Amino acid sequence: MSAPTPGVLVLAATPIGRVEDASSRLASELERADVIAAEDTRRLRRLCTDLGVTPTGRVVSYFEGNESARTPSLVEALLAGERVLLVTDAGMPSVSDPGFRLVAAAVLEEIEVTAVPGPSAVLTALAVSGLPVDRFTFEGFLPRKAGERGRRLADLAREPRTMVFFEAPHRTEAALAAMAEAFGADRAAAVCRELTKTHEEVRRGPLAELVSWAADGVRGEVTIVVTGAEPVAEVGQDPDQWRTLVADLESVGMTRKDAILDVARRAGVPKREVYDAVHRS
Repeated sequence: MSAPTPGVLVLAATPIGRVEDASSRLASELERADVIAAEDTRRLRRLCTDLGVTPTGRVVSYFEGNESARTPSLVEALLAGERVLLVTDAGMPSVSDPGFRLVAAAVLEEIEVTAVPGPSAVLTALAVSGLPVDRFTFEGFLPRKAGERGRRLADLAREPRTMVFFEAPHRTEAALAAMAEAFGADRAAAVCRELTKTHEEVRRGPLAELVSWAADGVRGEVTIVVTGAEPVAEVGQDPDQWRTLVADLESVGMTRKDAILDVARRAGVPKREVYDAVHRS
């Protein structure tokens, strides 16, 4: 007997706010799927009720805590020819949500993977931010610990593309303060809160101003958009210039080690030469 034809893995975007943003194709996929893997099965039930659809396939939970353990059984279902639909609480699966492991495993087995496009907090925030959108990078959630967060942002201090971050409301003030330290208080940014929902709010301004605004408390889902760094001037072979540049980078939150490495790369010299120049002073 020949092996069954593999099924299809469908990644479906769900509304990030208003249920009216759900596509008719999402409703159709919810009705026809053999298996629905949902980040939160209770939210899935509410979504189906709001859309007026009744799933006929079996529903299983698929969230950060069981993603690794449940992926093999979902791949087995796909290999058996079933249509598996993956949905998360909001937006596109695998974008700072469960999904990457299942997609990678399906691709490894040469199983077809497709998507139901739809709402995205990343693209929505970019579109309404008023900041450059021709080139951007999505950085997801910052580390929770202050030291790790500072180091991550220091690495991004010279990133020329617009940056998009997700953040928890209770950590928004601390994240903005760390950004102001790493990127400079005057760097332009936007905090997008409760996108597409009734209480949607977009605050735009320099990071220092946004820190003050966030001090009163922030509620709801938060996406932060920060403009990229200005192009840096070419670095010559003058040790005095190296010392000045290292000091400038340290003043915006970069560690001396990283600042020396950055200047050495831009000058095209071994980092030891920049290190010696800095410490001779």
